[in-house]
Amino acid sequence: MTTATETVTLESVTLEGIRQFLYREARHLDDREFEQWLECYHPDADFWMPAWADDDRLTTDPQREISLVYYPSRAGLEDRVFRIRTDRSSATSLPEPRTGHNITNVEITGRDGDLVDVRFNWFTLYYRYQTVDTYFGTSFYRIDLSGPDPLIISKKVVLKNDYVHHIVDIYHV
Repeated sequence: MTTATETVTLESVTLEGIRQFLYREARHLDDREFEQWLECYHPDADFWMPAWADDDRLTTDPQREISLVYYPSRAGLEDRVFRIRTDRSSATSLPEPRTGHNITNVEITGRDGDLVDVRFNWFTLYYRYQTVDTYFGTSFYRIDLSGPDPLIISKKVVLKNDYVHHIVDIYHV
C-alpha cells in the first residue's frame, strides 16, 4: 500500500521518493510478501543478474552467456514466486530463510520522459540453518513513473561476492 508520503510521480521525482520506493520493494522481500513485491514490476520488466566471466568481467548478453538470474519478463518472476510458495524449489525448503536488505548510495543517474534510471549499492544478510551469509552488490533500475505507482521496467543486479554458499535467488538481492 502506498501512502501519500511514499508516492513518486513524474512531476515530483525526488531522491527521497525513489528511496522510499526501493525500501518498500526490499521490505516486501524481507517480509516474504512476494505478491506485493511483484506489484513493483511492470509486466514487461526484465530482471537480470549477470555472472562474472573468467576474465573478471561481467557477462553482457543474457541470451548468449551465463547469468546468475535472468527473467525476460515479470511472468518469469511470477513463476519463481509460485515455486517458492508451493515448495517447488530446493532453494526455499524449510526452514524458510530470513533476510535483511540494506540500501545505500541511491542516485538518480538519468531521466528520459516518464523513465528514471537509478543506481544504488546494497547488502543483504541471509540467515538459514544457523548460519548468516552476506550478499552485496550494485543495482541498476529503470523505473516507469507514467502510472499511479512507480513500476520497475528493468533491474540489473551486479553481485560482487566472490563466492556464494547457496543458489542465489530473488530474495538474496
